[in-house]
Amino acid sequence: QVQLVESGGGLVQSGGSLRLSCAASGSIFSIDVMGWYRQTPGKPRESVAHITRGGTTAYADSAKGRFTISRDDAKNTLYLQMNSLKPDDTAVYYCNGKNRLGIWVGSWGQGTQVTVSS
Repeated sequence: QVQLVESGGGLVQSGGSLRLSCAASGSIFSIDVMGWYRQTPGKPRESVAHITRGGTTAYADSAKGRFTISRDDAKNTLYLQMNSLKPDDTAVYYCNGKNRLGIWVGSWGQGTQVTVSS
């Protein structure tokens, strides 16, 4: 499995921005879909955004128009630009990927905490 390390989280005021990064220990070029997920205590992990090898993106309704996912295969890094942050975006954010069989290819990391104050 690919080891994934998320970074870039922090405390930000409502309306602010953060850029999350996900560094992979190996090549992500062959990973069919990579995505960002988030989780708050007591709730299941939810998908925020994902991007295919070809660059096609998709977003959760809550992220549309505010978040942008991108991937730099040369740097083996996945990004999430988050703008116009809201308190409801507060969560631990994780990244991972799936192969064409829908199997997770990475091990879940520690995540990065995003806290948005009102």
